[in-house]
Order: sequence, then C-alpha cells, then structure tokens
Amino acid sequence: MSFIEVHDLKKTYGNIQAIHDLSFAIEENTITGLIGRNGAGKTTLLRMIAGHLKPTQGEIKVLARDPFDDLAVAGNMIFVDDTMVFPDSLTLVNILKEAAAFYPYWDSRIADGLFDYFRLNPQQRHGNLSKGSKSIFNAIIGIASRCPLTLMDEPTTGMDSAVRKDFYRALLKDYIDHPRTVILSSHLLGELEDILEDILLLDQGTKRAHRSILEMKEYALGFRGNAQVIREKLLCRLEEEEILYQEEFAKGSLYLVAETEHLPEGYEKLRQHEVEIVPVGIDDLCIYLTAGKKGGIDDVFKRG
Repeated sequence: MSFIEVHDLKKTYGNIQAIHDLSFAIEENTITGLIGRNGAGKTTLLRMIAGHLKPTQGEIKVLARDPFDDLAVAGNMIFVDDTMVFPDSLTLVNILKEAAAFYPYWDSRIADGLFDYFRLNPQQRHGNLSKGSKSIFNAIIGIASRCPLTLMDEPTTGMDSAVRKDFYRALLKDYIDHPRTVILSSHLLGELEDILEDILLLDQGTKRAHRSILEMKEYALGFRGNAQVIREKLLCRLEEEEILYQEEFAKGSLYLVAETEHLPEGYEKLRQHEVEIVPVGIDDLCIYLTAGKKGGIDDVFKRG
C-alpha cells in the first residue's frame, strides 16, 4: 500500500479550479519534488495532503486515512512553509525546547547543531527574523522533527545560494540516516535534482508527469543543427504532441526537443548531417512540459 494515495482530486475556489482530475500515489520513504509554475496548485495540494484543506471532490489517503482534521495523521506529519507562526513570547531557543516535547522523533542534537551552524541568535523572536533567517529556522524544525511525513512548501525562500546548498545537504544526510516520506515543492529544480528520487510535475492543477529522476533524464532528447535536415528527416515523422519545444536560434538553424519514446528508428544517423543530439536538463524539460506554446516566449514575437 502506498503512503499517500490520491484519486480524482478536485479543489475549487468559487469559479477557480485549483486542482482537477489529479491522481497519483507516493511510496513510503521517498523524497518527491513537487514541481510546477506559480499557480500550478502546489500549495493547495500540500495543504490538502496535510489535512488543512478539504477537497471539493475526490479522495486523499495518508497512512490509509483521510487526513482532513485527523489527529493520527497530524501526529505523524509536519508542514513547513513561510506561514509558520510561533508565539512571540518564546525566543528561538525556547521554541526548540518546546518542539522537543511536541515531536516524538525529535533530535535535539541535530536541531542544536544546525542552529549553531547557521548562526541564528538564540534570544531572537521568530516574528522578527528576516525572510531568509525565518526559512532557515523553519527548515531546522522540519529536519529535526523527523516526522514520518514531512511536507515542505518552498522552504528555501529568502535563502542565499550557499545556504540553500547547505540546507539540501542537511536534509539529504538526515534522510539517509532516518528515512521518511518527504515532499518538497520548489521552482528551483536544478538545485534539487541531486536529492530527489521522484518528480511530480503539476500544470494548472493537473498532473503533467510523475516519474523517477532517472526516467525524467531519459524523457526527451534535443536536436540542434541544420533546420532543413531536422525538418525533413525528423520533424515530419513526429506527431505534434510528441514535440516539446522548437526554436530557430540562428538563420537556417533549429533546436528541437522531442519525446524519446516516440523518436523514429535510426534517428542517430542525424549526426552524419552535422546535427547534435544532446540531453535535455530536467529543469528545462519541466519548462517545456508546462509551456503554453512549443516555441516559448519567441512565439509571442512571431509575425503573422
């Protein structure tokens, strides 16, 4: 049985459909990247998994239970985001002490070690922290709690590049020592790639892809070179939906991205015509899969 199961999920706000016809399953003890553009439905989905929102239609099961207002699910879960609030009467060091009593799997050694490493002021109040420092502190709570279900919604907001790298490394090291089910939403996929096992890609509230990192790396190939050769020997043999992206980057030159599984037999021979065949980065792939136009922003400037 999967740790999280979602079937035909829908969530509407008035006339706005934030999530629709969404189905997927997440196995126990995996790190899944929840990826999507702004407004794709990532936060709404995480809040429903956490039990903070009730679906309009469909079903969510966490540990085989409906998570909405369920104490058994809440007791095994933490939801880290930039709206986390702690009492102003408590200093940061006091919050850590209270968290140790609240979370059954809490590791004070890890919490104190990360707190010192990131040079936070123990006497400061959570509400007075900068955006980056607040994200760091919230992330420490998320890692040290070691909850069986750990949900993190854009946890690196406000962190600089060096701090983000340290956070990802800390999360991965602790996950290896103490596996749990982690869902991490972010738009910085390039930075996450090395710690993720699976990717759930949302596009306007629907599932665009749910695959392992390895499968995503093999999902598509790019072809760069003579436009006429690519059109005559490849493009004409593909269906429109099998082409993810195409761009004329110089006069007479074309860059085309196509789904690997639909490439015609013998496509490798294009190299004989000075056409490069290149891998497609996962970050770029997710952009192509969720783009409204196959030519990206360039399509806006095309003359009719």
